[in-house]
Amino acid sequence: MNQVEKVLPNLEPPVHLTNQPKKMKKQLLFMLLLVATTFSYAQEFNKGTNVINLGVGFGGNFGNYTTSSQSPGYGIAFERGAWDIAGPGVISIGGYLGRKTYKYDYAFGNDKWSYTIIGVRGAYHYNGLEIDNLDVYGGVMVSYNILSFSGSSGSFNSKPSATAFVGGRWYFTKTFAAFVEAGYGVAFATVGVSARF
Repeated sequence: MNQVEKVLPNLEPPVHLTNQPKKMKKQLLFMLLLVATTFSYAQEFNKGTNVINLGVGFGGNFGNYTTSSQSPGYGIAFERGAWDIAGPGVISIGGYLGRKTYKYDYAFGNDKWSYTIIGVRGAYHYNGLEIDNLDVYGGVMVSYNILSFSGSSGSFNSKPSATAFVGGRWYFTKTFAAFVEAGYGVAFATVGVSARF
């Protein structure tokens, strides 16, 4: 051992410190993946997202005059994210199939009319809130309401119609959500469940 070696201490780092850069790289990579996953999950509706709704609607404006009773409106809807637009948000397009029944009782009988509703709907999904599990949207639907009538009074026909709505979904899992919509047309208020795929 020469004099320099005697004076200078051993400058090699301890063995337990030599692996620190590798560990830090792995931890940093893990954190980046976690952040990226969280961000992508925060945007609940994207271009290419598919959703099916099963809902029950209450109220509506399809009755031609004051009715004695009306059934809830039952419907199924499908939508797909079609375009990313500024806002930030996504435009979806899809279809709707539903059923709504009215009844009118009078002294000598009753009338009953039901509409089978076939529609095309579009909505704007706003992604700017960045709240995990929440999808908020608003849109319009044009439909053709096919009439089935039984009774002796009134003149009812199949007819075109339009509906406007706003709504929100809360995802309990990555696939399933509950939704609420308020609107004018098929129903004033609709509640139900959604499945995303």
